[in-house]
Amino acid sequence: MRTRAFMQVDVFSETAYRGNPLAVVLDGEGLSDEAMQAFARWTNLSETTFLLPPTTQGRAQGADYRVRIFTPGGELPFAGH
Repeated sequence: MRTRAFMQVDVFSETAYRGNPLAVVLDGEGLSDEAMQAFARWTNLSETTFLLPPTTQGRAQGADYRVRIFTPGGELPFAGH
């Protein structure tokens, strides 16, 4: 299994340990839906995000990256914070 770099960051606060903890997998390319879900369950945070390269088709065309967002219970279509 390939090792993946990830960070846990605090969002919605400028003070460490006061924000909402979020995991960010810096390179999610090649991970299956099941692997992303398993990782999100493992972090047990409210949200785990996976950064992916942009697609050349559809709505993500021209974007710098894509992001998929998982909770321990499933994938979110988007985060509307």
